[in-house]
Amino acid sequence: LFAIFAFATCGGYSGELRLSVDCANKSESDLSIDIAFAYPFRLHQVNFEAPTCEGKRRETLALIGDFSSSAEFFVTIAVFAFLYSLAATVVYIFFQNKYRENNRGPLIDFIVTVVFSFLWLVSSSAWAKGLSDVKIATDPDEVLLLMSACKQQSNKCLPVRSPVMSSLNTSVVFGYLNFILWAGNIWFVFKETGWHSSGQRHAADTMEKQPSGYNQGGYNQDSYGPAGGYNQPGSYGQVGEYGQSQSYGQSGPTSFANQI
Repeated sequence: LFAIFAFATCGGYSGELRLSVDCANKSESDLSIDIAFAYPFRLHQVNFEAPTCEGKRRETLALIGDFSSSAEFFVTIAVFAFLYSLAATVVYIFFQNKYRENNRGPLIDFIVTVVFSFLWLVSSSAWAKGLSDVKIATDPDEVLLLMSACKQQSNKCLPVRSPVMSSLNTSVVFGYLNFILWAGNIWFVFKETGWHSSGQRHAADTMEKQPSGYNQGGYNQDSYGPAGGYNQPGSYGQVGEYGQSQSYGQSGPTSFANQI
């Protein structure tokens, strides 16, 4: 949906500006000079006629600049992003098993998402710069400087209407919104890949190995456990270090009973 708004507001644009040239000789004046332009903003191909205020002769002029590269690049990325989003939605809904098979689907989806995030940032920045240049090239005050009649102080040249650029400004905003949307989606697509699950499994194994090594080491079994040095039956009772013939475990109580 955001991709549709991006390429629709840019690719479907058409604007117009109007100028007025009031010659010293009123019969030679033209108070309504309309100049129309549109996407892809090859302004150097936009021609218009203006009076010279020297008899009935008129001159043919053209706007300055060609900004089609940045505009077409932006629209192309938006169209391909829309098509990929549409295809991915179909795969998510109807081909979920194929998508997860051999982890190939999530991996491809992750790579494509990263690429589109980068392309959205580049194309939006390029189009923002291109739009700034389009605004300068279509500024009525700048266009009046192209007319020879406006270089004479006896003639009055005035801008009547400036082009409306609101939809083009909106396209730039949607371009950066698409970048934020796709960049934020990188994390969610990454979670579907095997890299995320393997990382979690490795972390879980590491946490399990630490307590087991601590419990089996020198405290629970070797020192104080059932097989430890203090709780083993043979230390003092049967084959201990100080009594090989059960001196402390059995001989003591027997001799004491004989004395009694």
